[in-house]
Amino acid sequence: MIVRPISAAEHLAYLDQRIGDASVSFLQTPAWARVKTEWRAESLGFFPGEVLSGVALVLHRPVPKLKKTTLAYVPEGPVLDWEGDTADALTSLAAYLKKGGAFAVRIGPPVVVATWTAEQVKQGIADESIARLTDLTPSTTNEAGAKLTTELKAAGWQLQSPEDGFGAGQPQFTYEIPLAGRTEQDLLSGMNQLWRRNIKKADKEGVVVTRVLGGTDDDLQAFHDLYVHTAERDHFTPRGVTYFKVMRDAMQSESNQRFQLFLAHHEGDLVAATIYVQVGAHTWYSYGASSTEKRDVRGSNAIQWAMIRAALEDGAAVYDLRGITPTLDPADSHVGLIQFKVGTGGQAVQYVGEWDLPLRPLIHKAFQMYMGSR
Repeated sequence: MIVRPISAAEHLAYLDQRIGDASVSFLQTPAWARVKTEWRAESLGFFPGEVLSGVALVLHRPVPKLKKTTLAYVPEGPVLDWEGDTADALTSLAAYLKKGGAFAVRIGPPVVVATWTAEQVKQGIADESIARLTDLTPSTTNEAGAKLTTELKAAGWQLQSPEDGFGAGQPQFTYEIPLAGRTEQDLLSGMNQLWRRNIKKADKEGVVVTRVLGGTDDDLQAFHDLYVHTAERDHFTPRGVTYFKVMRDAMQSESNQRFQLFLAHHEGDLVAATIYVQVGAHTWYSYGASSTEKRDVRGSNAIQWAMIRAALEDGAAVYDLRGITPTLDPADSHVGLIQFKVGTGGQAVQYVGEWDLPLRPLIHKAFQMYMGSR
């Protein structure tokens, strides 16, 4: 297996060949390199012979005071045939990156380990003896996920995903709605009574949701104003509006459906706004914002339902509501997020998580200590 640099055009062309693959993440598109300007990026190709068999977008994070030494991060990737033998590909990837100065490689294979139905999650929250999602017997398990986990451990890779589900990287647990073969009525019937009632109320109150491909700077500014308001209310640090403009421009350069804005208005007031991302058969609810006033018109429910219907219309196989924590303890503040997402129907999904392969163990250990102290 040869791993070598490829052009952004070659990278994108390979992804376009896999356009129906719901496992290809937007974090592995060439556009994402243009969004993450604080990282040095490169597109790599995997060549078992003459034909390209996989790609990786690698983001290099420099070590403070050691600028040429980096953590080589492959978010939600690389893009490989994970059902096959990937050991040679990962070994070759590590060798290439070590030669370029990486002290460790971090990957996040988009491989499912297990899933749980909405009903199981609800029962788990109600059961005092259940503290975590993994205390429940999964509704499905994936042999490929279990096999890969075993192989990564045996090869010296170290799991980095935190126990509570959220950390500096990408979430190991997500909430997703399968769409393939389903109708709008199927999806609506799968929601809980509260969600259906709120969607109906939003419609009765006159909430209007507009879908915008890309969007103007004014559209993005409207989203961002509401997003900053949401950040102040919910106590998180918002990104600047320039970040979203760069994200829009980079993604739209690859496909006019890659980056979309959804704006929910009530009597002229913006009550909810979201960013929706699509790559092939996978769609994501990427960012969201909502007004504190007029919450009773249920703009957040209306805008989610609009995005789910858009994903179905676009032929997507998955609508991804992104990360959840695995905790099911009602006393944990994160349970509210799970309950909101569970109301949509769908399923909780566990992936194999993010893994590090230390290439220079002392620097890797020092880096972990530095990150833990921040």
